[in-house]
Amino acid sequence: MASLMEDLRNTTAFIKDRGIGAVDFGLILGSGLGELAEEIEDAIKIPYQDIPHFPASTVVGHAGMLVYGTLSGKKVLALQGRFHYYEGNSMTTVTYPVRVMALLGAHSVIVTNACGGVNESFVPGDLMLINDQINYMGANPLIGENLEEFGPRFPDMSDAYTAQYRQVAHEVGEKLHLNLKEGVYMGFSGPTYETPAEIRMARTMGADAVGMSTVPEVIVAAHSGLKVLGVSCITNLAAGMQANLNHEEVVETTQRVKASFKELIKACLQAL
Repeated sequence: MASLMEDLRNTTAFIKDRGIGAVDFGLILGSGLGELAEEIEDAIKIPYQDIPHFPASTVVGHAGMLVYGTLSGKKVLALQGRFHYYEGNSMTTVTYPVRVMALLGAHSVIVTNACGGVNESFVPGDLMLINDQINYMGANPLIGENLEEFGPRFPDMSDAYTAQYRQVAHEVGEKLHLNLKEGVYMGFSGPTYETPAEIRMARTMGADAVGMSTVPEVIVAAHSGLKVLGVSCITNLAAGMQANLNHEEVVETTQRVKASFKELIKACLQAL
């Protein structure tokens, strides 16, 4: 495990050498949502492939760029595209950027995703604040020797999604005239979309939305003592609730709601 800490320190030193300083918020921008990073002021941009120990992002709609600068008066480090378990990455790799954010001094992470709606009151284009999660990915990024530098062996997940941040987001949403939903995000490994039977199971278990990301990053954020605001863009209704599922619809829906999404995140940053 010493080698992972060594890698993290090397990555952090490289990033600092490129001019990246103190970080307030880490931003993890999911499928079709990376455009927000283009609004970061005085931006320093580093392609993932240039960063030691960073893998490449292979998913359509993910730019694969680390962007640092000022957004809504806060110093942010944005991931334009994340790493997924279904790409063949280890859980350590999937969550690597979150640990880098922690080492750079971030106190909070805003994590976003495009996901399928399980709650029958949701419609494509809804924005959902995540209040809890279900890990159904078959793995946990904290398995193995514990990194004491970040947190305890058995971290508490009771408040993984910071309640205070959700309250602020709801207040911001009201001012922006956004009908924000709230609910539980359930993470599957992918890359297949879920079956209708799996969606019925997810609903029975209390999930409001399903996706293939976010859960590992939030586990590591909680372990590292970071506060978290989670925002899901409901891009489609889950299996059995609409005719068929495809990634093109995911990107198309995020394009349609990106203005509302960007306004929400920027206003939340300003208010937090």
